[in-house]
Amino acid sequence: MEIADLPIATSHRANLLAAGYSSLAALSAASPPRLARDLSIEVHEAEEILKVAVGANKSKGADGPSTSSVLKGAQNAWDMLSDEQSRRHINTGSADLNNILGGGIHCKEVTEIGGVPGVGKTQLGIQLAINVQIPVEYGGLGGKAVYIDTEGSFMVERVYQIAEGCISDILEYFPHCHDKAPAGQEKLKPESFLADIYYFRICSYTEQIAVINYLEKFLGEHKDVRIVIIDSVTFHFRQDFDDMALRTRVLSGLSLKLMKLSKAYNLAVVLLNQVTTKFTEGSFQLTLALGDSWSHSCTNRLILYWNGNERYGYLDKSPSLPVASAPYAVTIKGVRDAVNSNSKRVRVM
Repeated sequence: MEIADLPIATSHRANLLAAGYSSLAALSAASPPRLARDLSIEVHEAEEILKVAVGANKSKGADGPSTSSVLKGAQNAWDMLSDEQSRRHINTGSADLNNILGGGIHCKEVTEIGGVPGVGKTQLGIQLAINVQIPVEYGGLGGKAVYIDTEGSFMVERVYQIAEGCISDILEYFPHCHDKAPAGQEKLKPESFLADIYYFRICSYTEQIAVINYLEKFLGEHKDVRIVIIDSVTFHFRQDFDDMALRTRVLSGLSLKLMKLSKAYNLAVVLLNQVTTKFTEGSFQLTLALGDSWSHSCTNRLILYWNGNERYGYLDKSPSLPVASAPYAVTIKGVRDAVNSNSKRVRVM
């Protein structure tokens, strides 16, 4: 049972999610005074909610993982290395960006992509939602995408253009694909690409919390999803939150859930982020939004920026790759290598 399924008032369930209680274990660990303060209710009401939560938690057997279950989940380092080396990547559309990312966007990891308005964050997000669908016989993952749009920047006409660009590249690099794989050829239609993007429009931070909590059930029913994109993870939390400590706690819970989902369902999670100003060393500098604590919520961090009239991607954080930067371009076909790049063309594989 999840928070959203508790047999309590609908308003209490909504307030629990908004206050960052994303699991029964987290709710059961709260004290009545703290819960009453977080939900702005009376202590006796908080006590009743906790009684229901504790009962549901026990019936689920969620008092915490046993020692045996933890030991059963252990892996040795050699198996982990083998898993990483065999892991598939999602092509960004730019060979240069793929190179600094170690092949592309990694499955089983959370990647944050941030930058100033107009630099191409949404374009890259849409490109990934399309490229994850490239059929396996053409070197892709053959998966589907979940796109969570908090800003209203997802334009279907642009998605259609990028899908056409992807198909054009496939036909260029596999000119005889209609002879080799007729079944795969049926997939190579823009309409098919658009049909395999599950789109959620989010208008408040409470909706964002609810959808992320719902993702586990959704992914369990749609096991072919290989990427979840949130564009942007920041928007509503910057607009509607005054309590910074509460915001940090809520976001930490969400990031932990997303990390678990990425590993459990073998998919990539991509979080698009905005920028803000930070006063440091006597001057204001641009930095990604949500503060320093948020930087620990992702596995990889790619910062997009302008260098004159050229767009660049800067790999700021990775557990295994060096800091590096590479140029890229946003064209009518989508994200591609910059014109003056050493890579002459992108191979869609």
